[in-house]
Amino acid sequence: QVQLVESGGGLVQPGGSLRLSCGPSGNIKSSIYAMGWYRQAPGEQRDLVARITHDGSTNYADSVKGRFTISRDNAKNTVYLQMNNLKPEDTALYFCKAELTFGDAMYNSWGQGTQVTVSS
Repeated sequence: QVQLVESGGGLVQPGGSLRLSCGPSGNIKSSIYAMGWYRQAPGEQRDLVARITHDGSTNYADSVKGRFTISRDNAKNTVYLQMNNLKPEDTALYFCKAELTFGDAMYNSWGQGTQVTVSS
């Protein structure tokens, strides 16, 4: 199975920026079709933030459009999330997800999450 590792979270003031990174901890056998970022605040459901496919197609949650940018380095199987003009409502645990294929199988792999806290 694929082990994903996220980094880049932390405490930032409103209006500040953070850059999240996520990639596998080692070599993988599966092909990664897409990677994305999801977030979950306490007591809330886990929601899509941004997603990028192998060919570079992207989609974003309405709440982050114009502020967040997702990108991917296919050679490194690494996905990034540049977060600008952060707001307190962006505070959440951010999870990385990879959508993978291996033979006839299709499955998802999740990271453990990285905390983003936006507060003055």
